[in-house]
Amino acid sequence: MQENSRATDRLKLFRLVPVARANDPNWDSADNQGEIVVRAFSPADARVAAAEAELDFTEIDALPAEGNSTRDASAFRNERLYAVVEMLDQSGLATAGPRGVVEGVVSVGTIKPTQVS
Repeated sequence: MQENSRATDRLKLFRLVPVARANDPNWDSADNQGEIVVRAFSPADARVAAAEAELDFTEIDALPAEGNSTRDASAFRNERLYAVVEMLDQSGLATAGPRGVVEGVVSVGTIKPTQVS
């Protein structure tokens, strides 16, 4: 029986850095939230952990459809908008806490109405 790989994986620190220009059309559907630091298992997991810090439709009363999530639409998951850079962890910060955002502010105002009254 194979052991669960997550149980033996170590958390690492990753910087998510905006790489698109301010006038890039990819920003039309997402706000630039600046640079953040995330504790995660891998670069892909760092994108997911950052997206999980954003407000999701399933957490408010305005569901797009039953069972749908907006996490996949996060700017942090878009390679054209954000690069993920693994950081050297000389202070032990990566293993000092849970998976998630360590530095930076992730706005919960990512869900915007499509109609303005």
